Amino acid sequence: MGTDDIIKLLNEDFVRELEASMIYVYNSFIIEECESSRVTEAISVDEMRHMWWLADLITKRDGKPTMEHKELDFGGEDLKSILKYQIQLETNAVDRYNHHIDIIDDEEVVGVLKHILDEEKRHRKEYKIRLDELE
Repeated sequence: MGTDDIIKLLNEDFVRELEASMIYVYNSFIIEECESSRVTEAISVDEMRHMWWLADLITKRDGKPTMEHKELDFGGEDLKSILKYQIQLETNAVDRYNHHIDIIDDEEVVGVLKHILDEEKRHRKEYKIRLDELE
């Protein structure tokens, strides 16, 4: 796989992290102050850190991170629907990172993506715990 292809995949990941961080920050504001809002806020910071790591990989390969994102969906008005949506976002991220790890042949990139993947799995677990407490 060529460098341009790797940059393209990393930019896909970068944009999804950008979207997740904005969604989670917003949701942490609208969720009534509780454990779920604090967890959502903390995870939004993790997603921003992922953006930094991905931007570093992109720029090291002479690319530029893209900030163009789709219209944001925040997942609903009540805590249960928000948590379900955030679980789906994390599941999508896990699937995307697994796929990118499988097809990218750059050792540094794969190492960073594996680390991000582990964190996305933890985020999904954190949201599932909060959702289970509501049900």
